[in-house]
Amino acid sequence: MANRPLETDYLVVGAGAMGMAFTDALIDHADVHVVLVDRRHAAGGHWHDAYPFVQLHQASLFYGVASTVLGTGAEQQRGPETGLQERARQSEIVAYYDDILHRRFVGSGRVTFLGGSEYRADGSDHVVTSLVSGATTRIDVRRRLVDATYLSPTVPATTPPPFGVATDTPVVSVGELARLDAAPSDYVIVGSGKTATDAICWLLTNGVSPQRVVWVRPRDPWMLNRTTVQPDPAVAFALVADTMAAAADSASPDEVFVRLEEAGVMMRVDPQVAPAMAKTPTLGAWELDLLRSVERVVRMGHVRNVTDREIVLDRGTVPLAAGSLVVHCAASGLRYPPIVPLWEPDSIRLQTIRAGFPCFCAALAGYVEATRDDDRERNRLCPPNALPDRPGDWLWMQVRGAEATRSYGAEPDIAAWANGCALNPARVEPSRRDDPDVVAAAARLAEQTERGLDRMAALAVEPVWKSSRA
Repeated sequence: MANRPLETDYLVVGAGAMGMAFTDALIDHADVHVVLVDRRHAAGGHWHDAYPFVQLHQASLFYGVASTVLGTGAEQQRGPETGLQERARQSEIVAYYDDILHRRFVGSGRVTFLGGSEYRADGSDHVVTSLVSGATTRIDVRRRLVDATYLSPTVPATTPPPFGVATDTPVVSVGELARLDAAPSDYVIVGSGKTATDAICWLLTNGVSPQRVVWVRPRDPWMLNRTTVQPDPAVAFALVADTMAAAADSASPDEVFVRLEEAGVMMRVDPQVAPAMAKTPTLGAWELDLLRSVERVVRMGHVRNVTDREIVLDRGTVPLAAGSLVVHCAASGLRYPPIVPLWEPDSIRLQTIRAGFPCFCAALAGYVEATRDDDRERNRLCPPNALPDRPGDWLWMQVRGAEATRSYGAEPDIAAWANGCALNPARVEPSRRDDPDVVAAAARLAEQTERGLDRMAALAVEPVWKSSRA
């Protein structure tokens, strides 16, 4: 069964964070129509599959779409993060995207949403199939196909454990922790990244003793001190200045991170172990204290198999105590496809541009698509960047992001748009331009930038997944 064809200017595949941010900026600055397609029945991407106690690890202001602030922009008034910007929870994020989709997008008449549908290319045709009715719709695209799924993350709820599980062995994904019928004797947390740290902190704040937690940690992670990633230009400039200063005086990527730790920028759980992972989510000092209270840490590589009696890892086997529950937190999270130009003849493939902050990067791409006519110019202004995995990758991301920021920041209209965009971590509101703290931080950054960037470029390790075309 086929529906009548739809005509549109842009077909955006993926209504997650990047697809929503791109579409928002595009319709804000161009008189166009968009068909937005997603396999889910609502906007918000992986937030619909995330564990129920998840929060943004960054300030809410840095997430969402450019036209509408997520949350209130308020500082937290109580708890261990008093004085830091609020961080939205899953329910708030899902409601936010639902409002943006229906009130701002569909309500404007300029966006058609095809939820619960799957896109495929059929030769030169664009075809969308409903996962409910099975009906197909051909989309006649006047301008662009936009792939907003290129960096879609993987999460435990939709990704099987990356290890063998024997029959009747108690293994659950992290989201099931909030739905247990009875408490196990021990919780075995498998994973090194943000999901694992969130799971441990949630367990401990809900009364589980650290002695009942076993942390299987294949790699130790570097994490950013959350106090250094705030929507305050003085804080933002100080963070970059500290990074440049650390790089300028270092002989290796690992030394850069140690110097950043000494400056209060980076954190690691165990000061005696050199982390090999540098995806660098933010972490609060209170969370670090909780993580350090877990003493039963297994560092024997990745898990290969789990039975009801033991865990088999790369470098040995550990027993599994009776009554234990193994918690799968080992989805890769960030994805690392080859880096390609954002604008190519067949499509736009959304990727990060500056260092991190994917919502701002997608909004920037939407603005540039709306305001520039030449793909070569668009790609010059918005070169693709990588998401980091190791310390050397992280430095490479910083260098490439700095170069991109210089490119688009030299365009007066883009600079003005970016400075008015709450998603931009480097935004300086007019009322803060002459603030002594901002002026001092900007001066220190200017002093450190040239030497720091040169040294960082020398130390950076080009990601192994990087395409030669980028």
